[in-house]
Amino acid sequence: MVDDGYEIEPVVDKYLRELRFGRDRAESTTKAYAESIALFLRWCVQTGRQWRSAARDLGLFIVWLKYARGDGSRVLAGPGVEQVRSDSRINKVLVAIRGFLSFAVAAREVPGWVLEQIYELGDTRDLPLAVQGEDLRLRYRLRARHSLHQPQKTMVDRATDEEVVALFRQCRSARDRLVVLLLARAGLRRGAVAGLRRCDLHLLPDNSVHLCQVKGAHLHVVRRNNPNRAVAKSRYSQAVPLDFLVVRAIELYLLEREEQPAAADCDFLLVNLFREPLGAPMLPGAINELFAALCVRAQLARAITPHQCRHGFASNLADSGALLDEIQGLLGHAWAASAQPYLHPSPDRLRNAVERVPSPRGLLEGTL
Repeated sequence: MVDDGYEIEPVVDKYLRELRFGRDRAESTTKAYAESIALFLRWCVQTGRQWRSAARDLGLFIVWLKYARGDGSRVLAGPGVEQVRSDSRINKVLVAIRGFLSFAVAAREVPGWVLEQIYELGDTRDLPLAVQGEDLRLRYRLRARHSLHQPQKTMVDRATDEEVVALFRQCRSARDRLVVLLLARAGLRRGAVAGLRRCDLHLLPDNSVHLCQVKGAHLHVVRRNNPNRAVAKSRYSQAVPLDFLVVRAIELYLLEREEQPAAADCDFLLVNLFREPLGAPMLPGAINELFAALCVRAQLARAITPHQCRHGFASNLADSGALLDEIQGLLGHAWAASAQPYLHPSPDRLRNAVERVPSPRGLLEGTL
């Protein structure tokens, strides 16, 4: 990161490098933190503050974030004036600023009192009981001083089988059909789909061909620094089993891909076949564009996102009787609890759960 004179800000540069390489954060995360820190430094310059001591005025920084446009120009604040940034966006900026200032304190680039300005000492009594632990012992923690209240986040809903089928039927190429199935039948994230290489596919039943210990048709999700900025979220590689539908879709797509000579030298699985640059790796954003177009053509009552297909995949596993650790493994989560937000029980499964409970008819006779 550079200042207005195109001089590198050394402390910020060290922090972003530590974030990207030392803590192995995704490139997109590091970029978001860099943009947030840039806003903080811009505010310091515009208001004549030194960033090393500006932590005591973070309340004013929040007001600036609410009403300062992206180019730095300000608008008047007051009743009826629409915020430039949402409370959610402002809280994310503050998370980055707290991380940066904490790093600067640890690196002895700013005085220790800065931590007192961004954190206060709290305890566990204001946390939900499930988080406090079984012994309910009082524990102390650092609590952020500056944050805006946000309404409870709406949980991402699952894409139903009917919606996935409707999207699938509106696909105009084997590639697009494969994208839908990789999301809905393999549960991959958008970044993992766009980052797949042809060498990641192990489709033959004989695993000795690939010198791979995983049996059956599967693919490997591997985190790489890809030129199309497609990044697998987990730093650990994951083997994902594939069913017959996905394997068949891959075969049909590879036949379609062979008709485009420009794609021959590209190792990425999904490439541009119908628009420039031909043969280049498909961008993650193109998957969003595809789903937006499919939803319109399918005339769905609501817009379906690629991530909702992943939720539908996990929920279908649960509806079919899969255990939580199985769902965790298929989603590539390190902890079973991480799979919980992806589970949306179907109405039929909820009905069956009620009907499985024995009815004490003998005890109720004569009372109903």
